[in-house]
Formats: sequence, C-alpha cells, structure tokens
Amino acid sequence: MPVESGSSAAARQAKQKRKSHSLSIRRTNSTEQDRSGLQRDMLEGQDSKLPLSLRSNLLDLFSQIEREFENLYIENLELRREIETLNDRLAAEGQTFEGADLAKGALKTKASHSTSQLSQKLKTTYKASTSKIVSSFKATTSRAVCQLVKEYVGHRDGIWDLSVTRTQPVVLGTASADHSAMLWSIETGKCLLKYMGHQGSGRVRNLFYPFISASSTASGDQTAHIWRYMVQLPTPQPVADISVSTKSGPNDCPSIRVATTTLRSHQGVVIAADWLVGGKQVVTASWDRAANLYDVETSELVHSLTGHDQELTHCCTHPTQRLVVTSSRDTTFRLWDFRDPSIHSVNVFQGHTDTVTSAVFTMGDNVVSGSDDRTVKVWDLKNMRSPIATIRTDSAVNRISVSVNQKIIALPHDNRQVRLFDMSGVRLARLPRSNRQGHRRMVCCSAWCEDNTTCNLFTCGFDRQAIGWNINIPALLQEK
Repeated sequence: MPVESGSSAAARQAKQKRKSHSLSIRRTNSTEQDRSGLQRDMLEGQDSKLPLSLRSNLLDLFSQIEREFENLYIENLELRREIETLNDRLAAEGQTFEGADLAKGALKTKASHSTSQLSQKLKTTYKASTSKIVSSFKATTSRAVCQLVKEYVGHRDGIWDLSVTRTQPVVLGTASADHSAMLWSIETGKCLLKYMGHQGSGRVRNLFYPFISASSTASGDQTAHIWRYMVQLPTPQPVADISVSTKSGPNDCPSIRVATTTLRSHQGVVIAADWLVGGKQVVTASWDRAANLYDVETSELVHSLTGHDQELTHCCTHPTQRLVVTSSRDTTFRLWDFRDPSIHSVNVFQGHTDTVTSAVFTMGDNVVSGSDDRTVKVWDLKNMRSPIATIRTDSAVNRISVSVNQKIIALPHDNRQVRLFDMSGVRLARLPRSNRQGHRRMVCCSAWCEDNTTCNLFTCGFDRQAIGWNINIPALLQEK
C-alpha cells in the first residue's frame, strides 16, 4: 500500500480546510437571509415606541457586530491551533537537544518570540475589526450629551470670532467679515445691537468684551475700536425641548456707527484684541508682526511687543494676572509678563512645526496652543520646556477655547468638526455634524459660557452662523 507523504497530506488537509470554510460562508449567507426575515417578523410583532426604520437600523447594526465577533472567534480558534502546533513542533525539536542547557535556552527564546508574534497579530486583528464599531457607538453617545440648542443667523458673511460677556447680563457677541459685529440674547436668539463703525474693506476679525458697557473690535482697516453700549435683554420664551433649534435674525436691532475710542498704531491688519485684567488696558495683535498694549482711557500706546518673525495670529490675556500670550505664523508663541512694572520679560516657545493659530490661558497655570500642524499642546507655566499633553488631530486647529470651571478644551477644525478634550489629552466627545445639524463650512472659533446651563458652548464659522450648544458636562465626564 503506498504511503502518503507529508507534503501531500498537508495539501489534502489545506484543501479540506478551504472546502469547509466555503461551506461555512454559504451557511453564513443563508443564515443572514434567515435572520433578515426573522428581524422583519420581530419588528412587525413587537410593540415599541421607536420608529420602524430606526429599529431596523439598530437590528442591522447588532447583526454586523455579531458577524464581526463571530469572525474574530473563528480566527482566534485557528490561531490557537497554530500556536499548539508550533509548540508541539518546538517541543519535538527540543528532544533532539536533550541535556544541552544552551539549546534549551535557545528553544525557549524561539518559542516565546513566535508566541508573542501571534499574540500581537491577534490583538491587531481584533483592534482593526472593532475600531469602526466602537467609533460609531462613541458618536452616538456624543450626540446624547452634546445637543444643538439655537442658531444665531443674521450676518451676511463668515463669522470670524465670538465671545461671551463675563458679567451679568450675559450676552453673545459675533464678529463678521461683513464689517459688522452683533450682540445677541443667548436665550431668545434675538439681535440686541449691531456695531458698524469700521470703514472701507476692514473685516471685523475679533471681538472681545469682559464688561457689559464696553467692547473692543479688531479689523482689517488696521485699527481697533472700543465702543460702549447698553442693552436690555428680552424675556425668554419657554421652550419645551431644548434639542429643537431655533433660527433667529437681526430683527431690525439698533446699531452703533461711531467708536468711543480708536486705536491706530498698527501698520497691518489687526487680527485680535483682548483686555488685561482690570479693564484699563487692551492688547492687540497684527499682521505687522507686533502686538501693542494701549491705555483705554487715553488711547495711548504703552508698549509695542515685537520679536515675532512673521504675522501674528492671536493674542490672549490671563484671566487673573497681567500675562499676555501671542501666537504667530513663525511656528512660535510668546509669553509676555507685565506683573512687575519695571520688568517686561518675554519667553519664546517652539513646540509646533506650522502656524500657531491660537494660544490661550486657563484659570490655573496652563497654556493651551493649537496649530496648523494638526496638534494641540498643553503647557505648564511653571515648566514650559516641554508640553505636559499633546493632542493629535486629522485637521488644522483654529481658535480654541478652554472651559474655566471644568477645564475642557474645545477644538474647532477646518473640516467642520468640533471636538472636546480634557487637559490630559483624552478625547471626550465630538459635536454632531450633519446636513441638518452643525456647521456646513469651516469652524473658526469656539467660546464657553460658564454662567448658562442651557447654552454653555458657542461656535461660529464660514457658514455665516453662530451655534449654541448644550454640553451635559457631568455625563461627559462620567463617560470618560
């Protein structure tokens, strides 16, 4: 009787394995058809408040999850068989080196290395197969804790910046490329006031006002304006469901056309303005590579902060200390210290490889910087040699904001996404984005509102609208 060789036996075994695998695929396909029919019967027979289409979609998703894990289970069994076969072969080879300690050591190393490779392969396969499922669940969870509440519509061009007052009554301000700035009632979405004092082709690029009676705007007409106003908030109407957005427009709101003070020392576009603690001084940043510190009452230039090699992109002041941070296209940001009147120190930080789009202070001792290199870095003011956390994203980061109380970072992106992270770099959520919800073009800026529980985060973009969001922060932190 002819004896079957080892190679022919292995070939026959592989052929049987392929045949059994094809049979299992056919059984799986037929099982899927049976499942789809069973799902339809279940949907028709069950009493549920969910729409039929949503229930069907959920069942399809769970069926996909079951198939994925079934495939993983089969692959796991095959890998276990390969590991057992490998261990048996290595054990047989080890018998030929019986009595030799060196050979046993080499055999043990070889077996450990092969097993670790197979284990790593199993982990990689599992992670790749389930990443899409996990991300889809994370997006669904984010929608539950991040809800669009209100849309503020009225500008005729993209909105570059927005801010929220720090004192009562709390109002929202927007600065637009249509040469105007608007103040809005957060609850009703009604426009309270419109500022139209910038001339020529000057696009209002920045708006910030810590006080209810004064605001500052930076513009492309190479000036920064300070203007005073009085607003009266309308009575908010009761809303049954905050998840239903309400679009609002200017509604013939009153306007201001003359600035109280005009700051005129820059030779280029004024890209940003911010108030130092106390409200007596304003710092501005410009494309002329300089940041200027002004006295508000006299409009005199106090200091010119020079040193950046390229245009500035943003400036920000510390909420409680006389500190200023400026960011630039030269890939650096600088920290200016005015706490000692006789010494004005400056520190340069080179942590990015592309334009630093913004750098902001937190209430504590941290600075958060964002860049076009698709990274966001968290720095400790006491040790700025290296960041304490780095967040890597898939799109350029625009003007970021940090929640003072909860220390949550909001990141607006060029790709219309807005993501939320904590100070350690852990991703918390992503704001909903679809054809019906969220921004339809690039998101330029974000701002937190600590004093409002209904709308506590605002975003604006090139789609000419600002959006108020309700972020359920306790649920967000609990998920983390």
